[in-house]
Amino acid sequence: MSVNAPTREITVRYFAWLREKTGISEERVMVPDSIATVADLVELLRARGPEFDAAFAHASAVRAAIDHAHAKPQASIAQAREVAFFPPVTGG
Repeated sequence: MSVNAPTREITVRYFAWLREKTGISEERVMVPDSIATVADLVELLRARGPEFDAAFAHASAVRAAIDHAHAKPQASIAQAREVAFFPPVTGG
């Protein structure tokens, strides 16, 4: 008998070229509790298919926000309701 790992649902948003590469702007993702950080979530998303792998191919160039607050790759997503991914913002 298999036991399902505990999961939680998170809204994931994609902006700019991440949206273009994934083909979607927003989705609800079932995330296993073992996915603890933004970096873990990126790896989970990359494994979903070539469009996601391409979107996150240069993960160091991708920025994240957890519930509208900028977050580093090692930031915990344990209590996150939303994680957004976007390219670095430039300009003046």
